Amino acid sequence: MPLLAVTVIAGVLFTWCVLSHRLARWSITAPIAMMVAGIALTSGSDPPLVFDFGDMAGFEHAVEVVLALLLFVDATEVPAKVIRRERSVVTRLLGGALPLTLLAAFLTAFAFFPDQPGWVLAVLATVVVPLDLAPTAAVVRDKRVPARLREVLNVEGGLNDGVVSPVFLLCLAAAAEAHTASDDYAEAVLDAVGSAAWAVAAGSLVGYGAGRLLRLSWAKGWTQPAATRLGVLSVPIAAYTLSAALGGNGFVAAFVAGVCIAPAMRHMPENAVEMTDDLVTLLTLALWFLFGQIVNNEFWDGFHLSVVFYAVLAVTLVRVVPVMLVLIGTDFSLTDRLFLGWMGPRGVTSVVFGLLAALELPASEGGDFISRVMVVTVMVSIVLHGLSAEPIARRYGRGRLTAPKA
Repeated sequence: MPLLAVTVIAGVLFTWCVLSHRLARWSITAPIAMMVAGIALTSGSDPPLVFDFGDMAGFEHAVEVVLALLLFVDATEVPAKVIRRERSVVTRLLGGALPLTLLAAFLTAFAFFPDQPGWVLAVLATVVVPLDLAPTAAVVRDKRVPARLREVLNVEGGLNDGVVSPVFLLCLAAAAEAHTASDDYAEAVLDAVGSAAWAVAAGSLVGYGAGRLLRLSWAKGWTQPAATRLGVLSVPIAAYTLSAALGGNGFVAAFVAGVCIAPAMRHMPENAVEMTDDLVTLLTLALWFLFGQIVNNEFWDGFHLSVVFYAVLAVTLVRVVPVMLVLIGTDFSLTDRLFLGWMGPRGVTSVVFGLLAALELPASEGGDFISRVMVVTVMVSIVLHGLSAEPIARRYGRGRLTAPKA
């Protein structure tokens, strides 16, 4: 990345930080600001900035590391108390609504793009389904929205992409094998399963071992808060690299490491994961800026209306209907169920999955297609969820004011 580009990204980020409170009134989050800046500064025939993605192997590893750190932080920040208290709801969302959403995304893609191979459509479904609450972080923190809804949404957002990751890898392996001469799907799937197994083993070993040692060290007074934060940062890096060395997938290993170390984190300083979280925030914002150029690249030659229609359905009914169905019989009101179904923004995980699919699959055999649909889906999600965040919070706020007092 050119040094000037780094300067520009830092400047845009600093400007947003200075004006963040005012911009929040218009639901302009940091990811949205970085994306808009990226689109503006990389557009045109002679743009001020151009990013060269020529080193595909290096770029692929870079986006994998970003996703690995993101999955690790998500796993460590999932509140255990909420999981225990809302066990039934979380099980319904992840064990019921998520598979139904994946199936709906696949069937909808098959209806809109019947000329695409089945495995490519399966990959597409795993790309457009994962949640990312960052683009609508304001509504998740808004006190006007009932705390229970925000807590459930945070838990689902923290675990959703980690659950989808292995499914994405399986579908991608099968789709890649479909374009080879052998067409040995069984071998491709077995390789993907083996890769996932090594990832789980590496993540469990690093996460559980590091958690035990860090907890013991903190309890004995052998370490300091700053050193603890560094120690936590080293865990996803170690899990990623060990898994890669063993032939496993790095970002799945990082997620598993986060799940395994999370219980020990409750016995360490509250800000133990703060350094890792800040680094993830910085890296993902840089990725949002790069996403601006990807948007320009995909929109340069135009796009079909079928892609737009599919994207709209993918971020609305494809998720809303399964969530509404699986929450029937719970004590959530119709409005609350609709809120949980609607608030499913797409973001960094979809971008990374889409980029990895584009890098792994031939451009003429589904790679460009998945990338284009991913871009439009994320853009539609940012517009719909971003613009609706403040009205939804305002509606809940009015409901509280008019609710009868006991």
